[in-house]
Formats: sequence, structure tokens, C-alpha cells
Amino acid sequence: MNPKLKQLRPGKIVSGVAAVLIVLLIGANSFVSVEYGHVGLYKTFGKLNDNTLSPGIHFKIPFIQTVIQVNTQVTKAETDTSASSKDLQPVSTHVAVNYSVNKTSAFNLMNNIGGNFDNVIINPAIQEIVKEVTAKYPAEDLITRRDVVSSEISEHLTARLAKYDLIVNDINIVNFKFSEAFNQSIEAKQVAQQQALKAENDLRRIEIEAKQKIAQAQAEAESLRLKKQEVTPELVQLKQIEVQEKALEKWNGVLPSVTGGATPFVDIQSLTK
Repeated sequence: MNPKLKQLRPGKIVSGVAAVLIVLLIGANSFVSVEYGHVGLYKTFGKLNDNTLSPGIHFKIPFIQTVIQVNTQVTKAETDTSASSKDLQPVSTHVAVNYSVNKTSAFNLMNNIGGNFDNVIINPAIQEIVKEVTAKYPAEDLITRRDVVSSEISEHLTARLAKYDLIVNDINIVNFKFSEAFNQSIEAKQVAQQQALKAENDLRRIEIEAKQKIAQAQAEAESLRLKKQEVTPELVQLKQIEVQEKALEKWNGVLPSVTGGATPFVDIQSLTK
């Protein structure tokens, strides 16, 4: 074999391998996969393209273009806010907001705000709106009317974030925290209400029992009145005869000895009649 050919062959092999690697590298950088629940945006030399890419595989110019992915799934943002109620009670509110990015407006959001929009837009908006709404209600109403407070916060937050193409899916007030003095006053009020309710129930029970006794007494009086109406002179005489008959059954035939003109205990005349 020609010695010159032997010297050229390793160089060609290296060149061939390098060419294959370059082709593979270019090929690998020519396609990008957009994940499910995301949309993609082309970025060419640092400039965003408003062409929105749906989930799947897409072509891009190797080493020139990149594709940034924007999560459009529902995401949760949690924030703690310190404010004062209408009656100047300090209150700490823990709020959880479920939001999502509008798919069709992802370019505007990323081009105007950037990927850190949760810290730039969402959290400050929650802080401001929660403080604004809680200041409208007394501290006790924040507890008893939580659904109303939550609805008002959601309404204001939805309008605020819509300007940045963000959708508010749901909002939850996880917890209200008040001062220890206020908690004690609420507890004392609840105890007083329970005692008042118990006293009211006892009074009602006593009134019912009194009415029952009155009704019972009236029933007994009515029964006695009816019984008195049934007592006639004939009935009295009949009862006397019954008593005398029973006495006669027990009589041994000997009349008792009496003095002083007393009337015999058996009326023989009435019996003979």
C-alpha cells in the first residue's frame, strides 16, 4: 500500500467523524419540544417572536434561536399580608391564589414583564388589595363574613391581573390572625352569648312548665266541677242506703244501747221502704 495513502486515511476518518458530529449537533439543535401545559416563544438573538408554539416538537434555527416555555397550567401563589381592620385591629392574612397565564397573550406577558411576573405583579397586587379590602370591615366581620371578604378580594384581583393577561381561577383566605387581646375578647363574648342562650332556654322551660301546671290545674278543676254536677240528692240518698245496707249485713241483730235520745245508726224505716 502506498505510504501516502496510509498517512491520509486517519485524517479523513477524523474529518468524517467530525462532520458527522457537527451534523448531529446541528440536528439536535434544530428541534425543540414544548412540554404539555406550556406554550413556546421563539427568541432570536434576545428578541422574542410573537409566534406562539403549542405543545409538541418544533423546528428552530440552530445556535441562533432558542425557545422559552411559558407554563399555562393553574399555579398557586401564597402570600402573607399584615394590615388593620376598620376598627384598627391588627390582622395578618394568609391568602392562596390560583392563577394561570392566558395562552394567547403569553407573548405580551413575557415581553413586557418577563418570567418573574409572580414576584413583580402577582404578590404585590395581592398585598395591596388584601390591605385595601380588610380595612373596610371590622375585625369581627372578617371572621363571620369571610366569604364576602374573599369574593371582594377576588373581584379586585381579577380586574388588576387581567391587565397583564393573567387569569385568576380561585382565591382562598387560608387564615386570619388577630392579636391575643382580640382573641380573648371574642372568646369572652362567645361565653357570654352561650350563657345568655342558656338562661333564655331555662326561662322558656320554666314558662312551659308553668303553663303545663296551669293547664293541669284547670283540667282538675273542670273535672271536679263536672263531678259536682253529677252529685244529686237522689244520688246522695242512694249512697246512704248502700252504706246502711252494708252496715245491716254486718249487724248481729242486737240493737245498741243508747242514752240521751240519740238516733239509731240504722234507719229501719228507710230500709223498709
